[in-house]
Amino acid sequence: METVAKPLETRTLTVSMGPQHPATHGVLRLVLELDGETVVECTPHVGYLHRGIEKLSEHRTYLQIIPLTDRLDYISSMSNNIGYCLAVEKLLGIEAPERAKFIRTMAGEMSRISSHLLWLATHALDIGAMTVFLYTFRERETILGLFERLCGARLTVSYPRIGGVRNDIPDQDWLDELKSFTDEFPGRIKEYETLINQNRIWIKRTKGIGVIGREEAINRGLSGATLRGSGIDYDVRKYMPYDAYDQVEFEVPVGKEGDVYDRYRCRMIELEQSNRIIRQCIDKMPSGPILAEEMKYILPAKEDVLSDMEHLIHHFVLVAEGPKAPVGELYVSTEVPKGELGFYIVSDGTGKPYRMHVRSPSFVHASVLGRLSKGHMVADVIANIGTIDIVLGECDR
Repeated sequence: METVAKPLETRTLTVSMGPQHPATHGVLRLVLELDGETVVECTPHVGYLHRGIEKLSEHRTYLQIIPLTDRLDYISSMSNNIGYCLAVEKLLGIEAPERAKFIRTMAGEMSRISSHLLWLATHALDIGAMTVFLYTFRERETILGLFERLCGARLTVSYPRIGGVRNDIPDQDWLDELKSFTDEFPGRIKEYETLINQNRIWIKRTKGIGVIGREEAINRGLSGATLRGSGIDYDVRKYMPYDAYDQVEFEVPVGKEGDVYDRYRCRMIELEQSNRIIRQCIDKMPSGPILAEEMKYILPAKEDVLSDMEHLIHHFVLVAEGPKAPVGELYVSTEVPKGELGFYIVSDGTGKPYRMHVRSPSFVHASVLGRLSKGHMVADVIANIGTIDIVLGECDR
């Protein structure tokens, strides 16, 4: 009797990657359905780092919320502060002085460089290039040192204020040191590129991986370099300029293929353009006040509070009750290192927001991870996590 061989049964294996995994850039859990080493399905799970920042903000005055925004994307807290302050300024109908605008633009681009250096370091390290990590932290340390001299903090700065910035630039030496950094930094970028730009292992691990087309990138709400890598020329700083971005010149890098390599190249060129913006801010820095003269909304100077009863009372009322915002709602977006950061605020006329919602780029980009990884190998999942540049602090808010 002839026996008929049964066809081999193919079964997939479900593996949980994270949330305690060094390459997930935070407490991100990915449920991978694998056929051998090929990803059949990738499902991201967030929520392991939920801080409730949006709800906390509804129980604090507009002035008290600034330190909370530091804790969103804690790698670029300066950019978060600026975005929030711009939203509240628009709600209150006030505008920061010119000097404050230039200082915020300069500090925001320093934050972009710092964030991109950490991204490059960890992205390269995840894929197997360790030397880049050691090089980038050399320059990042200089940036953090300058931040510390500017506002007393390196990571969670709380430096921008509604209507301007907390304090002026320390002295001319600080500006000179920053200018020296901008002189040397283009050469440092060349060093990073020499290590990996044409490295055959790097190219093998990044070219043709995680491809996403123009139309799909738009439909999925991508922004920043993650969007521009797919060939979309969109940058909030160019198309809806804020602070001093309409007074400086810079280019927006755009990719073609929409893969991991193109997104890497976009961020590398952004490093050069941020350096260029900082130089222009230093050269064009105007003199004048650093806070808007709006007594209704702005805290008085400390020396006035300590010497005059009326200023002391005004300070007390603003701190205790918050600046009374007009009734209404608005959405204001800025271009932070990871993409478009937006603040949606609903005001009921009190000193606290009735509702506040944060449109964080990391949350949107984490949702596309499954699409990027499907059909690739498990090792490529790591490259895809690095290429979207997420921080779970703003992902879970």
